[in-house]
Amino acid sequence: MDINRFRDSTAGKAIRTERGYNAFVPSSLPPSIDYDKEIVGLLSEADIALGNLSGIGALLPNPDLLITPYVKREAVLSSSIEGTQASLSDLFYFEAANKDERKKEAKETDVVEVLNYAKAMNYGLKKLKELPLCLMIIREIHKELMRGVRGEHLTPGEFRRSQNWIGPAGCTLNNASFVPPPVHEMHQALDNFEKFLHDKESFPGLVQCAVIHYQFEAIHPFLDGNGRVGRLLVTLFLCEREYLVYPLLYLSAFFEKYRNEYYERLLAVSEKGEWQAWIKFFLRAVAHQAKDAIDNSKIILSLLDRYRKTLRDKKSSMYAVSLLEEIFLNPFVTIPYAARKLKTSYPTAKAAVDKLMACGILSEVSDRRWGKVYRAQELLSLLERR
Repeated sequence: MDINRFRDSTAGKAIRTERGYNAFVPSSLPPSIDYDKEIVGLLSEADIALGNLSGIGALLPNPDLLITPYVKREAVLSSSIEGTQASLSDLFYFEAANKDERKKEAKETDVVEVLNYAKAMNYGLKKLKELPLCLMIIREIHKELMRGVRGEHLTPGEFRRSQNWIGPAGCTLNNASFVPPPVHEMHQALDNFEKFLHDKESFPGLVQCAVIHYQFEAIHPFLDGNGRVGRLLVTLFLCEREYLVYPLLYLSAFFEKYRNEYYERLLAVSEKGEWQAWIKFFLRAVAHQAKDAIDNSKIILSLLDRYRKTLRDKKSSMYAVSLLEEIFLNPFVTIPYAARKLKTSYPTAKAAVDKLMACGILSEVSDRRWGKVYRAQELLSLLERR
């Protein structure tokens, strides 16, 4: 890491360690932020968009119909930023597949990593009902994230006890692009980070969230999974501060689309103290994704209403109607999966699947005689839209 790139930064300092390598130590929070007109305007726009999104969530009779697929969509996109190769279709199919198949495939697919992200999100949201967002919760969601996947040997749920670094494959500490603080300085930075997490007076919440995300990435306290945990923190923070009634906002689609700028903006804070540019980028992401979530939610709920009307017109059974709601949680279904979800017999579940096929809601996507898989393609296309 070239120490000269960090000489003029106000966000931290580059040090020469006793072991002879350079590392970056972030400054204590809070930073000094110049609230120019652009930041004020973006902050207002993001606040309004989040308020509108939260309003939609509060009116939903069954919020899980949007929350569940949105959490999984975020899991896919956040994991893809780190190079995990699994689509939303892969994830839904995996969950609907036979349990025995799942055990065979679990160690051979990136889907498990994505599933862990969704589990970590849900775990964190549950813990927020008991505790404020803190380092303990962060460690616990990291443990959930790394359970049974690549990197599980890298002390899941524990802050690192050795130095890590960021750079191209095969690089070393001496030629890494970025080296986070050594262990002692890391713990000092984490103590300050936790205090800032609990500060509810010094900063507008969305600006504080942007600062928190940067600082976590700069500290890089785990040996693996830092990027995903850092993005999880955004949603957990916004829910804890009641910007959102339900977790319907996810920024990974924006970060993935503008991946190069995302990393450049984060690095520019470390190298040059460019807080303003990073905060503007972050606020644009919040406003854009909140508006996108509002639009997509309305389209999905309209589709649900249309399907419900179709089933009513066809005088469908209660099982077919119940299966429709299950499909909005997962657009893939097998008959055994439907039977488990509906808590009914195989023949009754098959009749419900057949009814949804007759109504054009489901179509078969496998040509097997046994273990057939069905998909709600129109819904899936909406969920996969970026």
